[in-house]
Order: sequence, then C-alpha cells, then structure tokens
Amino acid sequence: MESISVLDMFKIGVGPSSSHTLGPWRAAERFLKEIQSNLNKVQSIDIKLMGSLAKTGKGHGTDIAVLLGLCGEDPVSCDLKAIMPTVDRIKTNKELYLNGTKKIAFDYSTQLVFAKTEIHPGHPNALTFKVTFSDNSQIVKTYFSIGGGFVTEENESESNKQHIQLKYEVNNADDLRTNCMQAGISISQLVKENERAWRSDKETKESVAAIWEVMSDCIYDGCSIEGVLPGGLFVNRRAAKISSKLLQQPSTNFKTKQEWLNAVAKTNHSFPNLLNWVSCFALAVNEQNASFGRVVTAPTNGAAGIIPAVLMYYLLFAKTDNENTEDTILNFIFTASEIGSLFKKGSTLSAAMGGCQAEIGVSSAMAAGALTERLGGTPHQVMQAAEIAMEHHLGLTCDPIGGLVQIPCIERNTMGAIKAITAAQLALETDAELAKVSLDAVIKTMWETAKDMNNKYKETADGGLAVTIPLNLPEC
Repeated sequence: MESISVLDMFKIGVGPSSSHTLGPWRAAERFLKEIQSNLNKVQSIDIKLMGSLAKTGKGHGTDIAVLLGLCGEDPVSCDLKAIMPTVDRIKTNKELYLNGTKKIAFDYSTQLVFAKTEIHPGHPNALTFKVTFSDNSQIVKTYFSIGGGFVTEENESESNKQHIQLKYEVNNADDLRTNCMQAGISISQLVKENERAWRSDKETKESVAAIWEVMSDCIYDGCSIEGVLPGGLFVNRRAAKISSKLLQQPSTNFKTKQEWLNAVAKTNHSFPNLLNWVSCFALAVNEQNASFGRVVTAPTNGAAGIIPAVLMYYLLFAKTDNENTEDTILNFIFTASEIGSLFKKGSTLSAAMGGCQAEIGVSSAMAAGALTERLGGTPHQVMQAAEIAMEHHLGLTCDPIGGLVQIPCIERNTMGAIKAITAAQLALETDAELAKVSLDAVIKTMWETAKDMNNKYKETADGGLAVTIPLNLPEC
C-alpha cells in the first residue's frame, strides 16, 4: 500500500479537472524531467491523448495543461491570466518552448492527437509522449492520470510507489479504527503523528494553512464575480448573486475577504439561510474551477467545492468561541485526508474509472467525517458519517454536458456538501456499534459498482445528461 500524505490528497492547482487537467500537467512535467539532460537535442514532440482524456479533453483543458507542463509552467504558481495567451501563441506561431528555453517547431493540429476511439488497456486516462532527437533516436513514455492529480507511468512497479514507514500503518478503515482505539487518539491526531514521517509539524501546518488560503480565496473570489462561464454552455455564475442577496449588498463592497467573512457570519442563522450559504460556498469554488481558476483537489477538482463549503460552514456558523481557528482548520483537513486516502487505497478517485461517486461521493464522505470529528464525534462515528455520505452517492454517474466540468458538476458540489452535513448529524445521533454497513464495506461496494458501471457513464460524455440534453456545442 502507498503511504499517502495530507499534501498528496490536497494539491493546489488549476481547474477544471484534477484527472484531466492537473494529472496530465504533472505527467508532462515528469516527461520533461526524463528528457531534461538531452533537451538541446530535441527535434520534435508528439502527444497522444486516449480514452476519457481524448473524449472530454478539450472541455477539461487537457491539451492546455499538457502544453503548459512541457513549457515548464507550474500549476501551483503560474500566472492564471497568461494561460490562454501562452497556448494561443503556441497554436499561432507553431512553436513550443520546452521548459521555457528550448524552442522547437510544434503544430498543435497534428502533433497533439485526441485519439477518441483508442482506449489504453492500462487505464482510461492515458497519454503518450514521443520525443525525437536530432540523431533520430526516440523516447516514448505513457502515463496514466488516475484521479485526484495522481499520476503513474505505464508498467510502473509497486516498488516504485511511495512507501514511508509511518507510526500508524492504515490500509483500511478497520486498521484506522483499531489504531485510534488502541492509542486513545482521534483520527486527526493519528494523521498528525504520521505526517511527521514526511516533515516537521511547522512545515505541515504552514502547508495546510496555504491550502486553506487557496480554498477560502476561491470561495471569496467566486462570490465576487458575476457573468458567464467559459466553454460554450453559457452557464451563468450564481454564487455572487446569492451572496449579494443574502448580504443585501455585493461582495465587492467589502474591502477584504475577512470583512466579507465577518459579514457572512453575522447573517441570519435560520435553516434556509444556512442551506443557501453552504450552497453558495460550494458553487463559488466550482465556478472558479470551471474558469481555469486556482483551486485545491479535495480530493479532485470536480469535487473541489464540498470540503471548503463544509469547513467554511463550520468556521462561520458552528465553531465555538474557545476553539483555535488554525487548529480547527488543520484538524479538519487532517481527518478529511485520512478518509480520502482509504478510498484511494480501496477503490478509486477517478471518475473515468468509477463515475462521479469517485469524486463527489468521496469528497462528501471526507467532509462528513471531518465535520463529525469537529462536532465531537468518536473515530467510529467519523467513519460512520463517511459511510453514510458515500452510501447515498453509490452509482452516481459522470456525464458532463459538452465535456465541461459545469453541468451537472457544479450543482453536485452543493448536494455533496449538504449530504455531508446531514451524514455528520446522523452519525452523531447514532450508536455506531449498531451500524449494519461499515466504511470498509461501502468502499468495497463502491469499487464493485465502479467495475460494473457502463463506460458511457465514466466521464466520456457518451451517456446520461451529456447526450440527453440536445445542445450542439463546440468541444472547447
């Protein structure tokens, strides 16, 4: 089993998709490192996208991500405003600057191929890079984007997977429960101990703080921008209008994010209002994600709004006055990460492998578990909340209209967030010892469901709403 850090589960990147944007971007970076020592000898590069990456690649920005990765741009720090101008120059000038330095001829129309009818036997999210050097020798590498921004190389052995000896080894939910019970610690405390195998507490705390900063910025920015999302579906942004309605003034009237948050916290705490705010937070993140904004995989981009929405709900409307905010955020992210890692180990985080249950379902389970611990739940209740959330997402298909991460993806984040809160409340009012379904059982069921699901419901835009809605749209 892999040793999975909180910083593996939560990655800062660029929307709209972790498996179709961030993953291919990271694959391009890996390939660039492979040829770095012979960069000056590169004559040409050819790229082939296969399976789901080909079928929904343009709507997900896979081509854009790959080109930026080869140019040496980093999704964590790149200038978002420069993304499209850079890609437009590559297409117009038919030139590509490898790692920003080595200029080669590159014809986007012929050297980046969307092989829609070709499915790699290793994974539905596969892409191949072929470089030809000046002496006519070649290097060909194939990578799989396996969900959540994780990337593996074809024929990569298990021994190459990251495995670090952790204080508490956890391969499944039963291991997690046993470790917590024997040590008398919470799930977040277990994660804190394990993270020390990678870095100091100070470094982890700073990294998680940076993750939350991106998440909260995404909420604030999404609640401040009106207009239409890019891509050709002409989807109207809603988060800013909802925020303005609830606050009775535009978010842009506030000078800082903190001023806006203070105002939100003072609004009516009625049940309808809280529902509206949770939905607003989730919409805001995924509207930013759909606009090539900077987001955090949680555990994927398509489901990036659920955990920020639920955590923001807790911070503004449920946290007690004596709680330390920084520790609350840290522990929430810790617990969510551990729940997510169980799904990665026992099932999948890839919608191309398992449908939307692998994205919205997993994220809802992560948020439910994290919220339950913050509300005083035991480790067993945390896992029960995660189970409840996933149980009611089983079989959820991935059928993006126009191959875009917009319909039904954005609204599904609101539903996933609300289900997470409901699951947490149910778990807290339940004797977890009497539960009929365990978290391990639901993870296994999710994987069996994923294997049985028809491929047209696995992020191919070949089924469901993607074909039911009669929209003649361009792919990009």
